[in-house]
Amino acid sequence: MTQAAPAQSLTPDPLPGSGAGEHGLGVPQGAALTLGAVLGTGVISLPALAAHEAGPASLVAWLALVLLSVPLAATFAALGARHPDGGGVATYARRAFGAQVATLVGWCFYFAIPLGAPVAAGFAGAYVADSVGGGRQTQLLAAGLLIGTVALMNWHGIRVSGRVQLAIAGTLAVLLLVATAVSLPHARMDNLTPFAPHGWAAAGSAAALLIWAFAGWEVVTSLSSEYRNPARDIGRATAIALVVMGVMYLGVAFATVAVLGEHSGKAPLSDLLVLGFGEPARGVTTVVAVLLSLGAMNAYFAGSARLGAALGRDGSLPAWFARGSTAGEVPRRSLMVVTVGALGTLGAVALTGVPLERTMLLVTGAFSLVYVVGTAAALRLLPHGTWVRRGAAVSFVSTLALLGLTGRYLLPQLVVGLASVAWMTWTGRRTGRSVTPAAPAAADLA
Repeated sequence: MTQAAPAQSLTPDPLPGSGAGEHGLGVPQGAALTLGAVLGTGVISLPALAAHEAGPASLVAWLALVLLSVPLAATFAALGARHPDGGGVATYARRAFGAQVATLVGWCFYFAIPLGAPVAAGFAGAYVADSVGGGRQTQLLAAGLLIGTVALMNWHGIRVSGRVQLAIAGTLAVLLLVATAVSLPHARMDNLTPFAPHGWAAAGSAAALLIWAFAGWEVVTSLSSEYRNPARDIGRATAIALVVMGVMYLGVAFATVAVLGEHSGKAPLSDLLVLGFGEPARGVTTVVAVLLSLGAMNAYFAGSARLGAALGRDGSLPAWFARGSTAGEVPRRSLMVVTVGALGTLGAVALTGVPLERTMLLVTGAFSLVYVVGTAAALRLLPHGTWVRRGAAVSFVSTLALLGLTGRYLLPQLVVGLASVAWMTWTGRRTGRSVTPAAPAAADLA
């Protein structure tokens, strides 16, 4: 394989089955981490937010994004299975387009996590505040505690966080199925008309909002090197997560529209369970919200910490970040940066009084950009003539459309992109080496 430059050397592809050894991730833990990253906090409040945006037509946006997830998930699973590495999408971009694109997309994703983590934690905090009272102060305090808890889980390594995630995923699957099942007898078809009260364009706006709910396929690629057998297990774990995610999302979204209609509040899961079990069930949904947030944040902290370490290893961040970049090690320095950044964002939100949800669309712009670059890299790296490469082509076109929907929220990514170019220029001058695009290995083009 041709390297981007001597200063940006790539580690060779691990052999099939290499991963993190016998103590790495298996299919159940991998599926749980993937499901947590994708299912996550989106199911807590987004069904109601999307319904307010587009009415029943929001269900079209949900279905479209579930269908889009099939080729997208398959694309990232194929990349992770063939090139297991903590750099994830940044590694694929490096192989396909060179160090500059890898640095840009790596920075966009890595520095988006500290912006997005307080939002994810804030969704659960809103449920806590709804249950125990205290308003915004309680919400922010709960969010801070969640960030600290997830950081502590990942500080002790992927085995600990993977086991916790498996327990969380099982509990969530049961609770969400119950919430949907007990509420559906209260569904009213009148709530489905008019189907598009705000026009069909509103469904596109709802889709832009819902990107948050479907982000996550890309973060798990940064955990690919932690699997015991990446070539075999990543695809299986992804397939399980994809099926469970589709059933959960579509069920809760339909129940929110058909059961609650225009009366859905900010905590639709609470309202659905209360219909089936009465007011005491409202406390159960607080547990659901906290578990969903823990699951999503756990996967993102685990993946982004490994991404930061890989970027340090490859020269896209200072070498200080590289500690823990080897499979099986804990990237505590990178994890610490993500944690401090998330707490800093939460502190800024608390001081300014800005709604936590305000930063959500800024983060979805970063996710859309990461998807575009990742699927573009897949078109160069995946074998020609295969169904997975055809899926990558579909994903690339679809993610371009999503990027267009979030275009006005890409200003932070523009700033980060300029900073990454400045970093690469400065490091190139310091070392006296230029960065050229890396040519894919022959096996990648086979």
